[in-house]
Amino acid sequence: MRLTTKGRYAVTAMLDLAYHSQTRPVTLTDIATRQTISLSYLEQLFARLRKGGMVKGVRGPGGGYTLSRNAHDINIADIIEAVDETVDSTKCGGKANCQNEQPCLTHDLWMGLSEQIRAYLKQISLGQLLERDMIGEVAKRQADQFEHIIELQSRQDRKSA
Repeated sequence: MRLTTKGRYAVTAMLDLAYHSQTRPVTLTDIATRQTISLSYLEQLFARLRKGGMVKGVRGPGGGYTLSRNAHDINIADIIEAVDETVDSTKCGGKANCQNEQPCLTHDLWMGLSEQIRAYLKQISLGQLLERDMIGEVAKRQADQFEHIIELQSRQDRKSA
């Protein structure tokens, strides 16, 4: 399966956003700190997520990002597609040109697996993930662990604004 860092980071960042934006917009700096993802990489991902209608930006003091719709209405497959990622188990990218511009012997097998993975990810929404106990526990641990760093960054952002 070819799910690269881009797709994984997009889902992780969206889940972080879904969890923390329930009370206020969340900055990319906060997400980057909690999830140890490069801020510049997150900016690129969120440009695509915004274009894909997944998130919306809130300007001004206390601004950041929120989900553009209810977490139960955003499925994992859509997040992955919004950042131009594919869930593909074939070596040909689904083009059926695996062997001398023709399908290989196992092409249909790997296409079927790709379809199963896609269907599975389409069934799971951010809202369903938020309801899992482990998600809340991990998100709280991450927030507690990085709260001091995030507060210092917020102070710096306010001073430079």
